[in-house]
Amino acid sequence: MTSVLVDAGPLVAIVSAHDAAHASCLKQAETIQRPMLTCWPVLTEAAWLLRSRPASIHAMFAAFRDGTLHIAPLNESDIPPIERILETYASLRPQLADAALVHLAEREGLRTIFTLDRRDFSVYRLSRNRPLHLIP
Repeated sequence: MTSVLVDAGPLVAIVSAHDAAHASCLKQAETIQRPMLTCWPVLTEAAWLLRSRPASIHAMFAAFRDGTLHIAPLNESDIPPIERILETYASLRPQLADAALVHLAEREGLRTIFTLDRRDFSVYRLSRNRPLHLIP
C-alpha cells in the first residue's frame, strides 16, 4: 500500500491500549507504507484527546522519531484552499484537522486516509468529485 494520510482517531488508537480501536488500528498500521503522513492540526487534536495519558503522547512523539510518522508541512499558501474546504462543507461543521487532511490529499496526490471518522470523510471530495479511499 502506498503512503497515506493519518487522522487523529487512529493516532490516538495506536498509542493508547485503552482505546476501543487499538487492536484494529495497530493491525491496519502494519500494512501501511512508512512514513504515514499527518499535519500539525491533526497532531494537536490527537494530543488534546490524549491529554490525560502522557505516556501515550510520548509514544506518539516516538513514532515521529522512529520514522513511522512524518509531518507534511503547511504554510500560509495552504490557508486559502483549507478555508475553501471549510466553507464548502460548512454544514458538516468540519474540524480544521479534517480540512487540512483533505487539502493535503489533493496537494500531495494521495487518496487514502486512515481515519475512524467515516461519516465526514466519506462526504469530502477531491477535485473532479473524486472520493477519498478510507481505511480501515
